Amino acid sequence: MRVAVPKEIRDGEKRVALVPDIINKLTRLGLDVSIESGAGLNAQASDKAYEEAGATVVKGDVLKDADVVLSVTALTPAQMKTLKKGAITISFLSTTKEQDSINAAIAANVTAFSLELVPRISRAQSMDGLTSQALCAGYRAVIVGAELSPRFFPLLMTAAGTVTPAQVLVLGAGVAGLQAIATARRLGAVVSAYDVRPSSADEVKSMGATFINLELESLEGTGGYAREMTEERAAKQRELLTPYIAKSHVLITTAAVPGRAAPRLVTQTMVDSMSPGAVIVDLAAETGGNVEGSKPGEIITNSNGVVIWGGKDVPSQLPFHASMLYSRNVVNLLSLMTKEGVVTPDFDDEIIIGSVVAHNGEGKEAIKK
Repeated sequence: MRVAVPKEIRDGEKRVALVPDIINKLTRLGLDVSIESGAGLNAQASDKAYEEAGATVVKGDVLKDADVVLSVTALTPAQMKTLKKGAITISFLSTTKEQDSINAAIAANVTAFSLELVPRISRAQSMDGLTSQALCAGYRAVIVGAELSPRFFPLLMTAAGTVTPAQVLVLGAGVAGLQAIATARRLGAVVSAYDVRPSSADEVKSMGATFINLELESLEGTGGYAREMTEERAAKQRELLTPYIAKSHVLITTAAVPGRAAPRLVTQTMVDSMSPGAVIVDLAAETGGNVEGSKPGEIITNSNGVVIWGGKDVPSQLPFHASMLYSRNVVNLLSLMTKEGVVTPDFDDEIIIGSVVAHNGEGKEAIKK
């Protein structure tokens, strides 16, 4: 069976779904791998490197007659229509944003899997693309914050006097938040963090940061995510967070609720409470933003001198390692479906049934029945 990897066509996307170093895992399973020419260039993976790893580089339509298609972003409806009946796709495929692609997969009798829906269970950790890419985003957020800030991050003892460390506040202690905390600590900042799940406190403290306890009700959700909060609770949370935000030199927001708009954590009034030169990095800008006024892909300086950086394609800004981690997620999921060189998904497996969005001309709900 042939596994095809097309060049990513979405603006700003620099990742590739498969890096040369991992191709041997697929060839050992008895699968042939085809890569569209130039697909890995932004991730420092040349056509020559793919050929040396055992893949075939295709100049032209790599999707034609492919049995399996691996991509980072979802195939477009037009691409889905070109796939042969029974083909399998694995990618990020949002059930709330990319329904047109899902409908096209259903119409073309294509089996489509979304890494966004991989269950958060121990057995599926190596296939969890959201986690691996959140790791990249959390790291990148701190690098951006340090670059935009007019301050040193670490404490410095100099002949000219002492330089006090930067105060960094991270809102959200999921994978991205914890990585942001760890990175800011490595740079020497004094870090504090808040999460609506009190169970995150131990993880935050283990990173050397201070956990902010607002003594509000817990919003523990399923799969390691937080539940959506009521407006009354959100208002109280904003009120209690304001003094912590006001004294922060760098604020990093990472809160997200899968399938819904990002929760609004920081209002314009809270932004205005920060000192001139303070920096806000909003990783949730693409899904509505945790911070009022943030815009994806833009850097805004308000009238008070506070800089707001809106994240867009953040993991893609680290294409080398983001692609490497994503490739492992994809290959681990594909390996679960492959036996003796044939890709045959077992829909009795909770990982497979949890991540499928189209199969045999039907959508997710019909497949579950």
